[in-house]
Amino acid sequence: MNLIKLSVGTENIEDLAAWQATKRAQTPEGLPRHVTRMWPKREAEIVNGGSIYWVIKGVIQCRQTVLRLDEYMGQDGIRRCAIVLDPTIIRTQTSLKRPFQGWRYLPVCDAPPDLPKGRAAEEPLPVELNRALAEIGVL
Repeated sequence: MNLIKLSVGTENIEDLAAWQATKRAQTPEGLPRHVTRMWPKREAEIVNGGSIYWVIKGVIQCRQTVLRLDEYMGQDGIRRCAIVLDPTIIRTQTSLKRPFQGWRYLPVCDAPPDLPKGRAAEEPLPVELNRALAEIGVL
């Protein structure tokens, strides 16, 4: 089982990587994490090889393997879930996704495939071209 999440405030995969490189977005040992209010009930399935798929500008563009879920206590005293991620960002075939709040479960059968090894290092397409191609089913 996977998760899917909007990457709010990022324009591209490089922005996501830059945010995750900040101290604020990392665990004490330096791994990227995403803190969310809700704890996934399907935790065992997610940490057993699941990934978080990132939606950037309305398009699923990449994923990261979920390593674990940590409890995170905010300054307001509210218990939250820190989704701890492998720092490797894997580009995927693009897929359009309408806006939604929070995270959602994404079954393995519905997840877009990773880009082939040779294409993963290619310069990414501009966001608008990427979206247009995904809309007509080319990507």
